[in-house]
Amino acid sequence: MENIGNIIEGVLKGDKRSIARAITIIEDGLPESDRLTSALEPYIGRAKIIGVTGPTGSGKSTLIHKIVKVFRSEGLKVGVIAIDPTSPFTGGAFLGDRIRMQDLTLDNGVFIRSMATRGGLGGIAESTIDAIKVLDASGIDIIIVESVGAGQLDVRISDVAHTTIVVLAPGFGDEIQAIKAGIMEIADIFIVNKADRENADQTVLHILSVIEGSQSDWNPPIIKTVAITGEGIKELVDAIKKHWSLSKEEKQKVYARKIEAKLKEAIKREAANKAIKLLIKHDYYKESLKMVLDGKMTIEEAARKLVGRLIKNA
Repeated sequence: MENIGNIIEGVLKGDKRSIARAITIIEDGLPESDRLTSALEPYIGRAKIIGVTGPTGSGKSTLIHKIVKVFRSEGLKVGVIAIDPTSPFTGGAFLGDRIRMQDLTLDNGVFIRSMATRGGLGGIAESTIDAIKVLDASGIDIIIVESVGAGQLDVRISDVAHTTIVVLAPGFGDEIQAIKAGIMEIADIFIVNKADRENADQTVLHILSVIEGSQSDWNPPIIKTVAITGEGIKELVDAIKKHWSLSKEEKQKVYARKIEAKLKEAIKREAANKAIKLLIKHDYYKESLKMVLDGKMTIEEAARKLVGRLIKNA
């Protein structure tokens, strides 16, 4: 049986093998995990945490690769936790064996770990917070958490990050879905990646239309990048540092804005679930469904009619 004390000592010394073993213990939910996290608790709180989320295909991994390079050039140690979909066969990270940031693995100042969601909601694994503690206690300066890109469920990444970056890309159609899904409200910084493609400016306008009118001491910048060439990366890192420099009062206001946005999203989901349960009990629901099937009414018209009737009868 391995000595948990030796693993803890190794983590505090920044030993990569000990860090990897500690995260595995946490991820597997082994009995030693509680002792491990408790022992590391006094040594956490120094690292800056960056959350990166956005639709699949927006170029998050390439963007992170470039961000890591910039911070390493400044002599900072960087840890990356990449949350991947769970394999239906092994329960492990489905994309964990992909070649990602391969050249960084040879850098002693970089630690990269792929973790499976294993059914965790919010685009991050349930064990992510404890894995962050391990990296923090090991002396890593910057921790980047890349979420699985689950749309609406990705909002939880802002709970663990000091700065949340939402990455979108033109021409995928996914950026529109992301806007509708509600992850826009959690962004501290917006990235329109692959900005050398058509419709990049249109994507910027979509973002502006969503965040227009929001009252905050921090107006999320919209930065166009071409991650594969490095274009816009310096501007992004500068924006991250600027966000970190906000005063305590400013950060509290930004936090309050995010909490309000999350509450509204939760209310929408709860109200929608209850409305559906109430509606499907009535005959007029079946009538509306038949009219849609017969082509006499669109789905949107039926939805408006049903919700209006529900409100009227409330």
